[in-house]
Amino acid sequence: MIPFLGTSLGSAMVFFLKKQISSGVQKALTGFAAGVMVAASFWSLLQPALESSADMGALAFLPAAVGFLIGMGFLLSLDVITPHMHMDKQNEGPRSGFKRTTKLILAVTLHNIPEGMAVGVVYAGFLSGDTGITAAGALALALGIAIQNFPEGAIVSMPLLAEGMQKRKTFWMGVLSGAVEPVAALVTLLAASRVTPVMPYFLAFAAGAMMYVVVEELIPEMSEGRHSNIGTIAFSLGFVVMMILDVTLG
Repeated sequence: MIPFLGTSLGSAMVFFLKKQISSGVQKALTGFAAGVMVAASFWSLLQPALESSADMGALAFLPAAVGFLIGMGFLLSLDVITPHMHMDKQNEGPRSGFKRTTKLILAVTLHNIPEGMAVGVVYAGFLSGDTGITAAGALALALGIAIQNFPEGAIVSMPLLAEGMQKRKTFWMGVLSGAVEPVAALVTLLAASRVTPVMPYFLAFAAGAMMYVVVEELIPEMSEGRHSNIGTIAFSLGFVVMMILDVTLG
């Protein structure tokens, strides 16, 4: 519920901001979110996956590598079969308002799935007691994703407002886009808790899914056009914030 709260609060920005977010602000928000997700993928997911496979010796990398690639492939498959609009293309093409709105919501909802999965699998790792993940470490990941979900909630709700949708409806659309996170977390938690021996694969799977979103959507958007250095600086800040959270709480 913590990441879901972050998305909801970000969506509430429609009541306080103008109809559009400037290009620079959007690059900063996107870059920050990307930095948080990259740091979370390593410290909160891949590192515990590698540590829990240490008894495999020279092959300790195998579960993390396989799980990571499967996670990337899973998101690639969803990306192909789901008729959503890439976030960096939201202002292109002669689409109708309804289609543009629907595809934007689908895009953000799709991105929220791996974030919910990541929280679920980390808490499952903590409950299993075999991965070295602490309760504070799991909380750090949830807080980190909530922080990056705040700008993400604004990024989805503000374009919908610019399309002419009413503020109240825009807010609820943003909230609903984040509702998949607690659902994905719960499903992953239930599944992972029953298959503790393959927990490293689950952890790496969530990391791969998150990294797919970063590379496919967030980095191209923050680097597009002028002043791409804004996105780069924000990426660094997001990365450091998540690193601090994980080290201090983990």
